[in-house]
Amino acid sequence: MKVHEHADGITRCAWCGTDPLYVAYHDTEWGVPEHDDRALFEKLILDGFQAGLAWITILRKREGFRAAFDGFRPEIVARYGPEKIEALMQDAGIVRNRAKIESTVRSAQVWLDIMERGPGFSKLLWDINGPVLDNRRQPGEPAPVTSPVAVAMSKELKSRGFNFVGPTIVYAFMQAVGMVDDHAVTCHRHGKRS
Repeated sequence: MKVHEHADGITRCAWCGTDPLYVAYHDTEWGVPEHDDRALFEKLILDGFQAGLAWITILRKREGFRAAFDGFRPEIVARYGPEKIEALMQDAGIVRNRAKIESTVRSAQVWLDIMERGPGFSKLLWDINGPVLDNRRQPGEPAPVTSPVAVAMSKELKSRGFNFVGPTIVYAFMQAVGMVDDHAVTCHRHGKRS
């Protein structure tokens, strides 16, 4: 993973470039272990929406997504019907993809089942992952796009009814929520867990 020294003198992973929104995301969220059930749901859904797009597109629309999907509260999203789905298809504040919108509703229903019957969403995912994996990426070394853990997590999520959770999407999610540390070892965020 390449690094880049920014004008502020801080060395960061090169992927975040210089866009202030991307830099803030890199510095405060990406790679920080997340254990909140609802926050994990939101991040998994957003990673699914990102498929085929640049992550910065999703970041720029994140507040629109939060407003459109009632703060990603699964207990509300799970009850969306055809009228709400049609309204979402007209909402320019989000990525308007019917399959992904309908998948979000189904995923909220699955999330509720996991929370009600056990083991809980965070516990399910972190039990599959285990402790944070530190890949100790050297500058210039590319991060993987999937892993055996991502494949196992993808398989488990699909078996429960989630969509848009292939191994590549799941690996990106794992990076985002700090299950794997893919910051380059020379990045100022490498090894930080908060």
